[in-house]
Formats: sequence, structure tokens, C-alpha cells
Amino acid sequence: MCGIAGLASTTGADPEAVRALCARLTHRGPDGEGFHTDGQIALGMRRLAVIDPAGGAQPVHNEDRTVTAVCNGELYGYQSLRARLRARGHHFATGSDSECLVHLYEEYGEELVHHLHGMYAFALWDSRTRRLLLARDRVGKKPLHYRRTPDGTLAFASELKALRALPGAARTLDPAALDHYLAHGHVPAPLTLTEDVRKLPPGSLLTWQAGQIHVRRYWTPDFTPRPAPGPGEAAARARALLTEATRSRLVADRPVGAFLSGGLDSSAVVAAMARLSDRPVRTFAVGFEDPAHDERAHARAVARHFGTDHHELVLTGADAAHLADLAHRFDEPFADSSALPALHLARLAAGQVTVALTGDGGDELFGGYRRYALMARYGALPVPAALRPLTGALGTGLVARSTTGTRRRAAGRLLETLAVPRDRRYAHLMACFTPAQRRWLRTGADDPATDPDAPLLHTLAASRATDPVNRLLEADTLHYLPGDLLVKLDTTTMAASLEARSPFLDHHLLEWAAGLPAPLKVRGTATKHLLKEAVRPWLPAHIVDRPKKGFSVPLAHWLRTALRDLTRDLLTDHTARSRGLFRPEAVRTLLAEHAAGQDHAARIWALVQFELWARHALDQPTAPAAPLAPAPPQRV
Repeated sequence: MCGIAGLASTTGADPEAVRALCARLTHRGPDGEGFHTDGQIALGMRRLAVIDPAGGAQPVHNEDRTVTAVCNGELYGYQSLRARLRARGHHFATGSDSECLVHLYEEYGEELVHHLHGMYAFALWDSRTRRLLLARDRVGKKPLHYRRTPDGTLAFASELKALRALPGAARTLDPAALDHYLAHGHVPAPLTLTEDVRKLPPGSLLTWQAGQIHVRRYWTPDFTPRPAPGPGEAAARARALLTEATRSRLVADRPVGAFLSGGLDSSAVVAAMARLSDRPVRTFAVGFEDPAHDERAHARAVARHFGTDHHELVLTGADAAHLADLAHRFDEPFADSSALPALHLARLAAGQVTVALTGDGGDELFGGYRRYALMARYGALPVPAALRPLTGALGTGLVARSTTGTRRRAAGRLLETLAVPRDRRYAHLMACFTPAQRRWLRTGADDPATDPDAPLLHTLAASRATDPVNRLLEADTLHYLPGDLLVKLDTTTMAASLEARSPFLDHHLLEWAAGLPAPLKVRGTATKHLLKEAVRPWLPAHIVDRPKKGFSVPLAHWLRTALRDLTRDLLTDHTARSRGLFRPEAVRTLLAEHAAGQDHAARIWALVQFELWARHALDQPTAPAAPLAPAPPQRV
């Protein structure tokens, strides 16, 4: 795991500029650095040593040093790759997984990506063809940003913050990207909030040659229905694939642990780890003083069942008050409030281990969110146009008088969703600010004509899945997973110099699950049916069958108490108003209604994160935040 950066220019790349880029990625790789320059290109990396700590330095080269690569991530099963490549006459200079890249390129060219199993973002330079290749893993676990100048120069880095340090980097806000942020709570690839920088989308390749750039997608999940296995066969296959995915992610020359919430996904991963390990698994959990949001009791139950070496911490409103530090860790504003406990959880784990396995992806593979069942049952329900305003108003009223996670709020969101055209209902259900709310909030300045829902609508319309549940799973795999969950996971763990690995996101498991019939995943209101049956032999029934809670935060309460004055001052002061982006009266209304008991927590948090980001990224660009100091161990 590391951070990578580089430059490509027909007039010659400046190696000192690449060193400056890498200096801003030190938190991603505190164990060392490496550089390579060859006229038109300069490559650099910062290393977090996990495989072959002593000898696995980068950049890596082929035998005659005509092919050079830097890689962020891990290639699983690299030992078998090395054996295959040795059998074809290749020689290795290190014991690292990354060295496989240059030899695979010699064999397969750009098609090497189809032979990779893991999480990665890499840059590979072929000095014979003078061509640079950038690639990102299938689902987008590892990030990669790039900037192209009018003269054809390409700059790239693991983090956008590094590219903002380059001379001439724009500080201009992309209005279309802002609208996407308000709609989704994050900025989806390929957009960024900075006009001159783009994200390489997941599962994509970028080639640069003689100043010309070409981007193409090399992988998308296939949700075409396949013949259904029997329930017992499907459960056994899911269990076997999860076991193998976990086994490959336990390979490391540094200590390995796991995040444990006590939910089904993280508990299943810990169960697989315990079955594969000859020593107690180290597990880490975060909780809250508010019992409505605290799942530590469930995590402790799983820890006791498997005899793990368990550690935990408790977050309070005082911890949440460090908002500027949280925003500074992210390249862009990020409205998912679970980033706060995720950051503290990563800090806790980094004090004990270098690698942490997570349960991310289980919901998207096996249908774990309640919204899948709701949309399958009600998503196509016809509502006459004349009744839609009343339906929406009833829903809005219920939402305003309820708190996150309650049945009343779910019913209100459903009614709001039924008030919009059927093809837009899922986008509406997932929205941070709905289109009407965005129109009410925005001043109209630089109001973009783009539709932030268009990519999601296209995915749903083009899906090969024949069932509404699988269409939603495909949409979330391509949009919500890489845009929200994996950004949160990479950013928070890398801030603590911790490598996160997610067995559920093994592409063999993902591709198999994609083709399964939806009734194996969601049955009526019951979610994640197949996964529950698969792990039932591993876990106590009270863990398997308890309702899903999710990684929720007592945000609504904090915004009325510990964070109330801070957020009010931040969103209504002269600096915020002078941007001219949001109507001051709309912002004041959100704050006042929330303080009076309505729940606008998600929208207020989105505005807070945007304003904090703007102050350090647009107004007064600052140096990157220092790596998080590990939290002191708190063994339970």
C-alpha cells in the first residue's frame, strides 16, 4: 500500500515536482519513497511496507529496465502469479507483489489488468513505446486522480490534494460537480470539485503517449441472470468463496486485524479469519454514549464467541467538534457522517496492526439494505399525477417529525419517493438534497444544466438484470460503493497509515453473486438471505438474525448540542455568505428547523463539510494533514 504520483510531458518531466507531489502523500506511505525519471516521465511513490518490507521497494522494473511501474495497493495470489511468470522465463529482483506488474505487461500488454486479483492503482511506463499506462482496480478500492494541461502534460496522484500543490493548479469550483455533491453527498468519478482535475473511474485504463490521452473501461459487473443453484449449493459456494477471499487477504508480513461492528458482514469476516488463523484475531470497534447508536455489545458478543483480542473506543460530541481535521483528511467534501467514527476506528486499529480486514461490500453483493426490499415491493407502484403533491407532502411531514433509522422516517421517505416519476424513484430515495431542495438552496449563480441523476438512471435503464433488486445492486456497485463507501474506507485508513482489505469485494465473489437470482438475496422484507444461510454454521443465531442497524452516528443530536454553535457560525458567517453559492435564508431555515426538532442533519452536515473543504482547498490552501497518531489501546 502506498501513494503514487507522476508527470508525463513531451517537453520533459520535472523530477523535483514529483518529489513535491509525493511529499504530500507521506501519510499513505510512511516507510519510504522511490523515484524514476526517463525524459518525458517521472514517477514517484511513498511506501507502506506490508509485503517484503526489507526488499520490496518501488519503482519496480523488468529485467532490462525498459518497463517500470509504481503501484498503490495489493495483488492477492501474487505467489502463483510469480510462479507462472517464472515458468515463462521471467526473473524477479524482489519478493514484492508489485513486481508482477512489469512482467505481466511484457506478456499481455494492456490486457494485464485481466490477470490481476486485488486492489490497485498503478502507473506503468514502457520506455520502448514511450507510453504511460494508468489503471485502477475493478470496483475502485484505490483512488487515482489526474490533471491534463493544454500542452498535453499529464500529472497524476493518489490524492487530489497533491495535485493542487502543482504550479498553475486551478482553484476554481466546478459548478456541475457541486450539484452532484449536493445530490449524492460525494462527487462521483470522473468529476472533482476542481475544474482541471479528474478521477480515473473504477475498472478503467488511461494511456498517455506523445501528449495524447485515451481512457477506456476494462471491467463492469455482469448482472445477466444465470441458472439458479439450489439454496444449499449456493450457501456452500458463498461460504467457500468468502473463505478463499479472506485467506488471500491474510497474507502479509505485518500484523493483521479486523474492524468488528457486530453486524453480519464484519462478523462473517472475523469468523472466516478465526477459522483460518492459529492465533487470536485482533478486532477493533467504535461506539457512542448514545445507546440508540452504540453497537459495542454486539461486537463484544462476536469477540467473545471467537476469543478475539478485542479493542474499542467511545466517541462523544466533543470528538465530533474536531470537524476541520476530518474535512482536511478528504480530497473533497464528503457528507457521509460515518466517516467520523471510521477515522477514529482506523486510528485505534493502527496502534496495533498494519492491515485491517473489513466487511465492506456485503450489502451490495447480497442485498443488505432495507431500501432494496422497499423498492422491490413499492418502487413500481403507480401514483396518479394528481395525487403526487399530496403524497410528497405527507412524506415530507413524516420525515421532518422523525429521526434517522426509525420506521416513521422510512415510511416518510417512501411516500416522498412515490411522489416522483417511477424511473427517478431510486435516485430520489438516495438523494442528500432532492432536485427541489437544490433549487431552493442554490442562489442560481453558476447553476449547471447537467442532471446529477443521469449516470444512475442510465445504469438502471441499461442493466441486464431482469429483477428490480439486482438492478439496484448493480447501480449501487457502480455508484454508491465506489463514490461513497470506498472513498471513506481509503481516506480514513490511509490517514492513519493503515491498509484496509475487504474480502466481500473480491471480484470472483462479486462476479458470482451478481448473476444470482434476486430471491436468493432478498425475500419479501428479509434482506441478505443467502449470506445469512451461508454463515449460519459459523455464527450464533442472535448475530445472524438480528436486524441490520448500520454504522450510524448520533448526528442529529450533536447538531442540536455540542455542534450547534459551531455549525451555525460556520455556515452563516461572512466567509460562507460571500461565496454566493447558497441562499442565506435557506441555510438559516435548515438550522432553525433542525434546532426546533425537525431532522435536517444529513443536509446540514453536507453543507458543513463543503464549507470546511472550501476554506482549506479554495481560500487558503494548506499543507496536507499529518498522519493520524495511533490511538492508545483499549482492550476489552
